[in-house]
Amino acid sequence: MRLTHLFTEHPASLGETYTQHMRASLSYAVPLLGAALAAFVHALLPFLFVATASATVKRLYDRMTRRCVICPSGPRHRPDLFVRRPAPAVGEPGLMYEI
Repeated sequence: MRLTHLFTEHPASLGETYTQHMRASLSYAVPLLGAALAAFVHALLPFLFVATASATVKRLYDRMTRRCVICPSGPRHRPDLFVRRPAPAVGEPGLMYEI
């Protein structure tokens, strides 16, 4: 196994280059670091940052879920997003796929 393969196999499975994947990963890491710091301050001073960490996690989860839906290997690494639901009854609104 070549050393470069260690750095490119996972990004390539997502349809990204190493640099694109690093940028995407950091776009999650930096807000998570901020959320962790806010949660730490909140633990000491519960009147501060009341919803910061949870709001950050929810926002990032929504973004990651949307990213997985369009990812080339999304059905493989997030099969739960591609579970086929039964067709809705006539006149009943509903999605065919979870998103």
